[in-house]
Amino acid sequence: MNPDPEASALAPRDWASHSPLISPGYKSTLLRGPTQALLPIQQALAQLHAPVYGAAQLGPLDHDLTKNAIKNGEPLGERIIVCGRVSDEDGRPVRHTLVEVWQANAAGRYVHRADQHQAPLDPNFAGAGRCLTDEQGRYSFTSIQPGAYPWGNHPNAWRPRHIHFSLFGDYFASRLVTQMYFPGDPLLAHDPIYQGVPPGTRELMVAHFSLDVTEPDFALGYVFDIVLRGPQGTRFE
Repeated sequence: MNPDPEASALAPRDWASHSPLISPGYKSTLLRGPTQALLPIQQALAQLHAPVYGAAQLGPLDHDLTKNAIKNGEPLGERIIVCGRVSDEDGRPVRHTLVEVWQANAAGRYVHRADQHQAPLDPNFAGAGRCLTDEQGRYSFTSIQPGAYPWGNHPNAWRPRHIHFSLFGDYFASRLVTQMYFPGDPLLAHDPIYQGVPPGTRELMVAHFSLDVTEPDFALGYVFDIVLRGPQGTRFE
């Protein structure tokens, strides 16, 4: 497939509107952040369309984190529905692209051996899911409200409730890894990762509560639209 001629010239990223690669408030960036200038991607490589992730690789419950790991019953916590639209920098839908999510459980713990938080694991919640966007670029996940957790970055440091997102987009240069936050979370004001993104753009990482998405007697609904690149592009985590 040939790239869309209208998208042949990629707009350069406004790196000043994203979080800095090394942020003293976020201590681990001092060790892992690059200290040399980034290398630009060749235009031909930037326009190279990503492999097609077919629906045959997806399970029927991959999008439902409340069901894809059930062993002995329902997972604990408040059910939520997170949905939205994925678009490119020109507002066009990004169709049939892979969206992956991972998160902590309701107690604020990940299913990962490196997570030593003294909070219970949920045997019915793995905290990971994936889906493909539809013809309009829309996606939807059913999950559990993640809990806040301590992370040792500084005294009494707690991460706000969040869900990690990974998207591949239509071509290599549109890859995005970000975090989705919840509106009204008081920990946002104290989180160096969120605060590391410049004001005026960090808000693009916060979902909107939606009564229309909420399912009566079942789950609260949130909308998180994702834009790959451009002035209104969703910011990197």
